[in-house]
Amino acid sequence: MTEITGAKLTIRKKPFRILFLALMGTAALGSLTPMAYAETGGEPKIEDGTPKDLPVTLSGSYLSGRLAGVEKDFSQAAAFYEEALAADPTNPVLLERTFLLKLANGDIEDAARYAGNLEKLGSRNFLGQLTLAAEAMRNGSYDDAVALLDSTAGGPLADLSIGIAKGWAQYGAGDVDQALATIAALKGPDWFEVFKADHSALILLAAGRNDEALEQIQIAYKADQGAIRVVDAYARILAANGKKDEALKALEDYDRLLKGHPLLTQTRDLIESGAPIAPIVSVPAEGMSEILYGLGAAIGRDSAEELATAFLQLSLYLDPKAQFAAVSLGGLLERMGQPERAIEVLKMVPEDAALKRDAEIQIGLNYNSMDRVDEARKHLSALIEQDPTELEAIVSLGNVLRGHKIFDEAEAVYTKGIDSLDGNLQKEHWLLLYFRGICRERQDKWDLAEADFREALELFEDQPLVLNYLGYSLVDQGLKLDEALGMIKKAVKLRPTDGYIVDSLGWVYYRLGKYEEAVKELERAIELRPSDPVINDHLGDAYWKVGRKNEARFQWNHARDLGPEPENLPKILKKIASGLDDAQADEAKADGNKNGG
Repeated sequence: MTEITGAKLTIRKKPFRILFLALMGTAALGSLTPMAYAETGGEPKIEDGTPKDLPVTLSGSYLSGRLAGVEKDFSQAAAFYEEALAADPTNPVLLERTFLLKLANGDIEDAARYAGNLEKLGSRNFLGQLTLAAEAMRNGSYDDAVALLDSTAGGPLADLSIGIAKGWAQYGAGDVDQALATIAALKGPDWFEVFKADHSALILLAAGRNDEALEQIQIAYKADQGAIRVVDAYARILAANGKKDEALKALEDYDRLLKGHPLLTQTRDLIESGAPIAPIVSVPAEGMSEILYGLGAAIGRDSAEELATAFLQLSLYLDPKAQFAAVSLGGLLERMGQPERAIEVLKMVPEDAALKRDAEIQIGLNYNSMDRVDEARKHLSALIEQDPTELEAIVSLGNVLRGHKIFDEAEAVYTKGIDSLDGNLQKEHWLLLYFRGICRERQDKWDLAEADFREALELFEDQPLVLNYLGYSLVDQGLKLDEALGMIKKAVKLRPTDGYIVDSLGWVYYRLGKYEEAVKELERAIELRPSDPVINDHLGDAYWKVGRKNEARFQWNHARDLGPEPENLPKILKKIASGLDDAQADEAKADGNKNGG
C-alpha cells in the first residue's frame, strides 16, 4: 500500500526516497532548499525504516520515481512522479511519465486525466489517444472515440493499435464498411496482416456476414496456425458457416501441436453440440480490448514490461472479463516479482472461462512465491479435490512440496497423479515419474526411485534430466559405474550448455578418482553456471586433489559467499579452514548437494 500525507510518503517494502538519499549521500541532501533542510532538523527522521516528515523536492521525487520505475514498482513510481509534477505541472516529460506509469499500474481514470492534459499541451502520445478512446468506448461514445483515434504519432505499434481500435469504434458507430476499410488501409510489416485479417473477420462475424468473415479468417489462419486465438476464431467461423467437420479438423490439427488447450476443448464441445455459434466479439469495447491484449502479450514476451503492462491494463479496463489479458498480465506481474498483484489480476478470470483452472493454479503457485506454503497447499489441494484427474494441479502441488523438501507428501501427490492414469502412461508423463523418483531418492527409497527413473526413460528414451539424475545417483552410491558414466556423458551430449549436467559429469569423474578430467568438466560447468555454490564447491574439491590448493580455497570461499544450503555450509567452512583430507574426499555427499533435481 502507498500512503501519501503531505510531505510524508510511506511505501510498501522500500522507502525509495530514503534509498535514493542513501545512494546519493550529501549531494542529494544538498538539493533541498535551505528552509526545507532546516525544517527536517538537518537530517531526515526515520522510524522503523519509514520516512517521517521528509521534505518533497522536484529532483528528489523525480529521481526516486526513476528508481522505483527501474524496480518495476509502477505504483510507487507513479506516486513520485505525481509529486514531481505538482512542482512543475506543465513539464511534458513529467506529465508523460506520470501518465504511462498510472496506466501501467491500472489507474485508468487518473491516466485518462493526464492523457487529456498531454493533449492540451499539444504533446501527441498514441497511448494517450488509446486511453481517451477507451474511456469513450466504454461509455458508448463511438463517434468521440473515432475522433480521438483520427491520427497516430507514427510507428508500427501506434499505427496498428490505433487503426484497429478505430475500426472497432466505427463498427460501434454503425459503419461496418468504413471499419473494414480503415483496417484494410493499414500499412506496415508483414505481421500486420494476421491482426488485420483476424479483426476484420471478428467485425464481419459480429455483423452477421459469416461468409465474408470466413474469407478473412482463412487469411489469418494461413499466416499463423500456431496462434490460439486465430485457431479458435477459425474453427468457430467455419462452424458458423456450416462447415462442422472442417472446424473439428482444425482443432485436431492444433491438438497435435499443443494437446488439450482448455479454450479449444470448450470450442470443440460447442461445435459438437450443434448449438448456434455466437459472435466472438459483439461489443466494440471488447474488440478494442482484443487488439490491446494481442499486442500487449507479444510485447511482454520481449521484456518491455512497462509498455506491455500498460496495454494489458487498458485491455482489462475495456473488458474486465478478458481472460487471456488477465492471465497474460498475471504472468507478467509474476515475472516482475509481484505475486500479490498477480493474484489480484488472476482472480478477475470469470468462473465459466476456459482459462479459469489455469488461473487458479497460477494463484496457488504465486502463494508459494510469497512463501505462504500452507495457502499454496490448501489452494492447490482444493483444485485437485474438484478434479482428481487435473495433472497440472497435481504436478504444481507436488513441485511446491518438493521445493520445500516435504518429500513424503510430494511423493504421495505425484503417486495420486500416476494412479489417476490407470496405467495408461504416455511419453509426456515421464515428468511425474521423474519427480516422484527424486522424492523417493531423497527419502532413501532407492529401489523405488531407480524403478521410477528407469520407467521414465522407457516413456522418453534418453531424456537428459533423467539420465543425469539417475547416473549421478548411481555413482553417488558406487553402483553400476560404467552404465552411470555413460548415462551422464549422453546427457551432456544432449544438453552441452546445461551447467548442472556438465557439473554432474565432472563430479562423476571426481568420484571415480579421475581428478584431471573432473577439473576440466567442472571448470566448464563454472563457465556455464558461475553463481552456483554447489559447482564452485565441487571445483574446489577437484582443485585440491590435483594440488592447486590456493585455487581450491578460492572456490570454497566463493561457494560460501554464494549462499549454499544450510547443511552444506559447515562442510565448506571446514574445508576453508583445514583443507580437504582423505576422509572428507571420500565422504558421500548425496544429501542436498545434487544438481539437476
